[in-house]
Amino acid sequence: MRYVAFVHKDPDSAYGISFPDFPGCISAGDTMDDVIASGTKALSFHVRGMESDGDIIPEPHSLEEVINNAEFAEDLEGASLALVPLVRDLGSTTRINVSLDLGLLKAIDDEARSRGQTRSAFIASAARRELID
Repeated sequence: MRYVAFVHKDPDSAYGISFPDFPGCISAGDTMDDVIASGTKALSFHVRGMESDGDIIPEPHSLEEVINNAEFAEDLEGASLALVPLVRDLGSTTRINVSLDLGLLKAIDDEARSRGQTRSAFIASAARRELID
């Protein structure tokens, strides 16, 4: 699931990111890549807090809905739009069946072993890093 984000950059400042679906969820970064990564982490943290408080997590607005909604007109001024993934840790693991090239699997196993990780932990860590960073 991806949420629309507004990215702003004023002269002599870092990039700022905010989310129309989550008022108050903001972050910053020195580059566009940094702000997307920090925004992804901020979104995950914000949603975790909402869930702890028993709040309902809103469904994401589409880009079209955000662009055409007068409520967001001020935030849209000078903004770049980005789609940011919501990565949630739900507290449980699920067994899946994945097909990989045998050479890739060997490289994964070798690297996981060198880090003292299981194959599953290594793959989950790599996927999370790819989604968030």
